[in-house]
This record gives sequence, structure tokens and C-alpha cells, in this order.
Amino acid sequence: MCRSIRTLRPPVLAEEATEDEIRAAALQYVRKVSGFRAPAAHNREVFEQAVEAVTAATAALLDGLEVRGAAGARRAS
Repeated sequence: MCRSIRTLRPPVLAEEATEDEIRAAALQYVRKVSGFRAPAAHNREVFEQAVEAVTAATAALLDGLEVRGAAGARRAS
């Protein structure tokens, strides 16, 4: 899909993903799906809402994943 989106969970990512990394992945996803790198003014609000929604969903996913065998089976977030 979008090759520039990195895997954000251990053990691929040594540390827990930062909010900036999660938002960057969400932004890349929304750009890919919408076909816009930067939306026109009339689409900016819905574009930003989508980025925020994907950011929240991604953070929830990472928080809920149980990564076994990675640093004592800690949760990724």
C-alpha cells in the first residue's frame, strides 16, 4: 500500500512509537488514500479530521497489541 509507512511496534521499532511517528504514519496513509499531498483549502478540514482519526486508531491499535518475545512481552504503544 504505502511503502513509506514504517512498522511502529517492537521488535521492529526498538522503542515505543512516539506521537510524532504515529501522526506521520497517519498522514502518509491519508495522503495515499486521498491522492493529495496537501489538500486544497476547501478540503483541508476533512483531510485533517481524517489524519486525527487515523492517528487515534493507530495509537489504540499499538496500545492494544501484545508483542510476545519482545522485551518481556511488553505491550507496544
